[in-house]
Amino acid sequence: MTTVMRLSGMLMLTLPLTLVAARAQAQVAGAAVYATQKCSLCHSLGGRGNVKGPLDEVGAKLTADDIRKWITTPAEMTAKSTSTRKPAMRAYPNLPKVDLDALVTYLSAQKTK
Repeated sequence: MTTVMRLSGMLMLTLPLTLVAARAQAQVAGAAVYATQKCSLCHSLGGRGNVKGPLDEVGAKLTADDIRKWITTPAEMTAKSTSTRKPAMRAYPNLPKVDLDALVTYLSAQKTK
């Protein structure tokens, strides 16, 4: 077996683990953003927070792109979905990209109650 073949095999084994670790890190970061931005004042996860805005299954109902739009341009998404929840969701257009990405990853993983 050549060195290139061995390195390719090692890469094939470590790449999935690296992706899993990156996702786990984004989950932790996303949970921190959720807490820092006080999302639980209007939303709940796992029975904690405002039960009028549950996000437990949001990852099963919305795409990551739609979750991102709800965070950055909620008025547009409210009109698109004909949501009637009051008060209307506040926009977070200036959330740093790294925080927004982490929050979207975190919320996208919320697929069950």
